[in-house]
Amino acid sequence: MASVRNYLIVTASYWGFTLTDGALRMIVLLYFFKLGYSPFTLAFLFLLYELAGIVANLAGGWLATRYGIPRMLLLGQLLQISGLAMLSALDPTWPAALAVTWVMAAQGVAGLAKDFTKTASKSAIKATTAEGSGQLFRWVAWFTGSKNAMKGLGFFAGGLLLQILGFQGALWLLVALIAAILLVGSLSLPRELGKAKASKSVKELFAKSRPVNLLAAARVFLFGARDVWFVVGLPVFLYVNGWTFLEVGTFLAAWTIVYGIIQAATPCLVTRSPDGLSREVPGARLWALALAAIPIALALALAAHIPRPDLVVVVGLALFGFAFAVNSSLHSYLILAYAGSEKAAEDVGFYYAANASGRLMGTLASGILYQLGELGCCLAGSAVMLLLCWLITLMMPIHADPSVLDRASPKIAA
Repeated sequence: MASVRNYLIVTASYWGFTLTDGALRMIVLLYFFKLGYSPFTLAFLFLLYELAGIVANLAGGWLATRYGIPRMLLLGQLLQISGLAMLSALDPTWPAALAVTWVMAAQGVAGLAKDFTKTASKSAIKATTAEGSGQLFRWVAWFTGSKNAMKGLGFFAGGLLLQILGFQGALWLLVALIAAILLVGSLSLPRELGKAKASKSVKELFAKSRPVNLLAAARVFLFGARDVWFVVGLPVFLYVNGWTFLEVGTFLAAWTIVYGIIQAATPCLVTRSPDGLSREVPGARLWALALAAIPIALALALAAHIPRPDLVVVVGLALFGFAFAVNSSLHSYLILAYAGSEKAAEDVGFYYAANASGRLMGTLASGILYQLGELGCCLAGSAVMLLLCWLITLMMPIHADPSVLDRASPKIAA
């Protein structure tokens, strides 16, 4: 039962962290758009956040392997408090260049915090399931889905807190919440959880198996395809079509919560195989191709200048969210199925560095493409990325290599 207890503690801790992270994103996006920042500048504010995530995932996997998962969770939470406090010190009367630089730096700290915490939390699932539960797919799906549901609540909380408490008041309330989570988590988890022999060189750290490399490449384009229209394009599109801050935050919250619920339910939607791969990998291919069709259809609909384009986008986003949730959950499972058990944290860190690279690419492209051709251009970029993701999944192996894959993986179907 110790493994179940540790899993629940890590999950609850990450829930709280994700709530603050979602709220922070919505607060920054809406507050600075109201101040008159362009879509490209808004994307630029998140650039260092995503870039820091690449570094945090690579370093976080190695550090979690060497020093244990609880210490990395603690580090991530401390960094989140620092980033929130730094952002709260912003003075809106500062010159634009100074304000942008300050916000980017604070977002960089928050980016480190997020991905240190995420890598440690995802690695904890592998560490706890290795004790014999044999429920890797279900545990990953539930963790990922519930985490995204909390992120959705964070979007709602961000819009609500910004409207009620203002910029600084909202940020300090988030500081208090993350501090409480830090205290509870640091007193509850065993310090040695996830410790193993870490890689001794950069070359060894990057020497991943072919399946892990392919899955990481697919992840780059999967998350780039989401963020290219979700990060800047969609909220700005809704706002300029007459939606209020609270309405935008509420909608994105509802979308993300439902998206998380679907992720958690993915094991019921995808038929599992005895070896943990032979049905799951073809499932990832099928859902990636289906997902690519949705932004293509939406881009064509917007190009036709249909009435109430915001409502059409809302319906399309619901379909996109369903297919994306299944894709994301399958990927989150497959990295742990492909990862070697001895250095799972490093494999997970490498994979989520690819995830952060995709978010970085999508975030930057979101601002540029929206400025060039508004949401329709963002959707076209999303479709191209999803087709590339699908092509990469065609090369992923569907049979386990005992010398590379974790021997616990066949237990998933239990």
